[in-house]
Amino acid sequence: MKTREFTLRTDRACMIDVTDKVCAVIRESGVQSGLCVVYCPHTTAGITINENADSDVRHDLLLGLREAFPNRREFRHAEGNSVAHLKSSCVGASKTILIEDGRPLLGTWQGVYFCEFDGPRTRRFQVKVLEDMAI
Repeated sequence: MKTREFTLRTDRACMIDVTDKVCAVIRESGVQSGLCVVYCPHTTAGITINENADSDVRHDLLLGLREAFPNRREFRHAEGNSVAHLKSSCVGASKTILIEDGRPLLGTWQGVYFCEFDGPRTRRFQVKVLEDMAI
């Protein structure tokens, strides 16, 4: 299957639920068993899987990351967004999701999130579905 690309507009720092988009790509692929990779090609954003039942979790994650990675005057990066690069490296640029019976194997409360650490920006992310091959 071809890689699908999505574009979204972000706020300064946010986590955007992209679970429905990922599920739609899996459904449209027709793959019953395989893998789905969600990838972010940006160095100041990331992809994570976390709780999607309580929006306060997103708030708390962003708060925790802000406290874990405070801005420091010793940073040398000319753009002034070293903190965003640190958060992106910590969260990661991609997630892989197992597919069984044509559905992602996400937990009851799990969702897939695009994480913005240096917005507002226009961002993109890709979704690729890979089918298990018979040996």
